[in-house]
Amino acid sequence: MLVNIPQTKKKRVVIIGGGFGGLTLARKLDHRYFQVVLLDKNNYHQFRPLLYQVATAGLEPSAISFPFRKVLREKGTHFRMCRAFRIIPDQNLLETSAGTIAYDYLIMAVGSTTNYFGMKNIEDVARPMKSVSEALNLRNTILCKFESAICSGDPSGLNIVVVGGGPTGVEISGALAEMRKYILPKDYPDINFSDMQIILAEAAPRLLSAMSNQASDKALQFLQKMGVNVILNASVKDYADGKIVLADGRFLDTKTVIWTGGITTELPEGIVLPDNLGRGNRLKTDAYNRVIGYERIFAIGDVCLQAETNYPNGHPQMAQPAMQQAKNLAKNLSLHEKGKPMNEFRYFDKGSMATVGRNKAVADLPFIRLQGFWAWVLWMFVHLISILGMKNKMMTMLDWFWSYWTYDPSLRLIIAPKKKKVPKP
Repeated sequence: MLVNIPQTKKKRVVIIGGGFGGLTLARKLDHRYFQVVLLDKNNYHQFRPLLYQVATAGLEPSAISFPFRKVLREKGTHFRMCRAFRIIPDQNLLETSAGTIAYDYLIMAVGSTTNYFGMKNIEDVARPMKSVSEALNLRNTILCKFESAICSGDPSGLNIVVVGGGPTGVEISGALAEMRKYILPKDYPDINFSDMQIILAEAAPRLLSAMSNQASDKALQFLQKMGVNVILNASVKDYADGKIVLADGRFLDTKTVIWTGGITTELPEGIVLPDNLGRGNRLKTDAYNRVIGYERIFAIGDVCLQAETNYPNGHPQMAQPAMQQAKNLAKNLSLHEKGKPMNEFRYFDKGSMATVGRNKAVADLPFIRLQGFWAWVLWMFVHLISILGMKNKMMTMLDWFWSYWTYDPSLRLIIAPKKKKVPKP
C-alpha cells in the first residue's frame, strides 16, 4: 500500500522525525524545487529542553507542544503521522506503518531515545523523560507517591534518585528541591519533608561534563545548598529490592528512579552497513551530512555522527547542531539539484547553559561565562524565544511569572487514562 501523497514533478524529500533538525529542514527547504514530506510518530513538535518542567508540574504539556500541521501549512509540506520501519535503498523506498513512500532524498532526523545500557531491571523501574507522554507519566508517578504517603502515614517511599548529571538531570533535581521546599509542605502539611531525599547520581567525576569546570562547580554548589545529595563517580549497575546498586557496591534506597543517564537512537531496518554505524547507534556521515555508503540518504541531529577537527567523536546531541545542520543541508540539496558543489558543514558553538532553580543557572557563552541570576535570566530568554507559537510563549511566560511570585504552580494534577474494568469471574 502506498501512502497517499500527491504526485509531482518536483523531487521528493522525505524527512523522518520532526524534532529540531527535521522541523527546521522542512521549513527551510526550497518548495519551488522540492516536495517535502515530514514523518513523525506524534502529530506535534515537542520542546524537549522544558520537559522537566512538565514532569514537575511547572508547565502545561500544551505550552511546549505545537501541531505540525499548523506550523507547516504555510509551506505546503505534507505531514504523515506514522513510524518508519524499513528502508529499501536500491529502490528509493521507505516502508512505514502507513504504507510505502518513494523518495528522491531521505533525511534521517529521528532524534534520540533513552539508553539503559542493557540493564533490564533499571528499564523496568526507571522513569525516562524524552517525550511529553513520558514527562506526564513521571508527574503522575511523583504526585501519586505523595498521595500514597499521606494515606499511609509512611514517608519512606518518597526518596527520589535522579541518574545522570547532564543538563536534564541537574535541572530536574533543582526543580524537585524547590518543590520540596516551597510547594509540597503546603499541599501535604502532615508529611515531614525533611525525611525526603533527592539524590543525583552521576557516573563522571563532575556534573555538566560538556560545560566548563567553572559551570560544573557552580552547579554542584547550587544543588548542595538546595539540599540535593549529589554523588559523583556513581555508576549504576542494577536495581533490586527497592535499591539502586552502584558499581562500587553502594546502595541507594528509592522507589522512584528518574533516568537521564544516557541516550541512543532507534534506526529503521535496511540502513546500517558494516562501516556506517558509530557510538551510541549514530550514523556516520561525510562533511555534507550524507550517510556513509549512500548517495541520497542524509542524517542530521542526534542520529548523525559527523566528525570535525574540534569534534572528533561527533557534535553534541543538542538542538543547535541539529538546526545548523538542517539549514546547511537545505542549501546543499538545492545546490545538488543545480549541479553545483555542496558546502561542508561547520558547527558554530553558540554556548551551553543549564538552570538549577530560581535565580540559579550557569551559562558558557563564546565570550563570557555567567553564573547565578543573570545566567538564569539569559536561560529563560533563550528558551522562551525558542518555543514555537506566540500563544505557547505567552502561556510559558505567564506560568513562569505566576510561579516566581507565588511559589505555587497550579498544575499538580494526576491525569492518567482510565483502566478498563475486568469483569469478575
